[in-house]
Amino acid sequence: MEKTFSMIKPDGIQRGLVGEILQRFEKKGIKIAAMKFMMISRELAEKHYTAHKGKVFYDDLIRFITSSPVLAMVFEGEDVINIVRKLAGATSPEAALPGTVRGDYSLDVEYNLIHASDSKESAEREISLFFREEEIINYELITAKWVYPK
Repeated sequence: MEKTFSMIKPDGIQRGLVGEILQRFEKKGIKIAAMKFMMISRELAEKHYTAHKGKVFYDDLIRFITSSPVLAMVFEGEDVINIVRKLAGATSPEAALPGTVRGDYSLDVEYNLIHASDSKESAEREISLFFREEEIINYELITAKWVYPK
């Protein structure tokens, strides 16, 4: 099974959307392997957003992600990276389709509620930034046989 990193950002926490957002992934059948409610330090934020360093929006991005708690998560499932990204929706609110987290709740490209890893390499890097190996729980989700019938 594939693993991916996702994070409910400060705006999702402050708007009280954690339960609603998590429910979408659980209803889809995605397994939660780890969760951590936390404040992100500037150092961790800079590591997480290293690909954006030097861009005009970088400082605002760092300021935003460190402004309030986040919920960092590891999800597990078949093709989970692509599925989580589709459920999250397009980064830009005008491109995010209804039925996605961003399509239903986001009006701003920066305040877009959720982060979802965009590749296997990003997922592995981001998971290792936010979680120690022993914090990722390996367990059998008893509903898996009803989600993945093969």
